Amino acid sequence: MTLKEIACGQTVKVTKLSGGGPVKRRIMDMGITKGVDVYVRKVAPLGDPVEVTVRGYELSLRKADAEMIEVE
Repeated sequence: MTLKEIACGQTVKVTKLSGGGPVKRRIMDMGITKGVDVYVRKVAPLGDPVEVTVRGYELSLRKADAEMIEVE
């Protein structure tokens, strides 16, 4: 399951980051790493972007980026 598929108001744990190169590095630089808890705050009406809380701060992710983050 990916972060894109998670409903608003749920907390999940990151299990894997797919993708490669600079995109994966950018996601990791934002604080989304394996084992961290992510709370889905809001999802825009068309699904893009997704607003999450990670490590105590809010972050907006594009649908394409959220698809690369596998969670449980």
